[in-house]
Amino acid sequence: MTDANADGVPLDRAAAEAMWADYVAAHPEAAALGDEHPIEHFGDSAALADELLGLVLRGPKRATATLVADLAAAGEPPPRIGGHWVACDGAGRPRAILRTVELRVGPLESVDDEFAWDEGEGDRTRASWLADHRRYFSRTCAARGEVLTDAHEVVFERFRLVWPAEVR
Repeated sequence: MTDANADGVPLDRAAAEAMWADYVAAHPEAAALGDEHPIEHFGDSAALADELLGLVLRGPKRATATLVADLAAAGEPPPRIGGHWVACDGAGRPRAILRTVELRVGPLESVDDEFAWDEGEGDRTRASWLADHRRYFSRTCAARGEVLTDAHEVVFERFRLVWPAEVR
């Protein structure tokens, strides 16, 4: 788990824990699922975090993709179905709690039209998704001194926006 976004902006963990406490107070059944709730951000820059989180808060983005190697390099466990995570903006402020509802691991090329649409980015086509994610994953691999190859596995995750209630 990182303490900052890719631009070095610290994630506000105290505010994220307060948001989590508010969510659990309103949804006690969430506590029964365990206390795991990683505090994360989308993308590899503050600007991208804001852009993608905006798509979540406005509604079209209900999926995300992560390289298994990126999770491993960060020392983060893979998401789990039913798990929650706190999504922060580019300034490190918590803005939403998301709950993972579907997971699949596979090669980049295995993305389908429906997943590309659900991710809510670009023109929402598979071709656009592949082009954008090849660029993005090439950057994340390069940051680790690697080159993106067909051997890299991707975690395809669908989620629901569960908190705050006013934006669901």
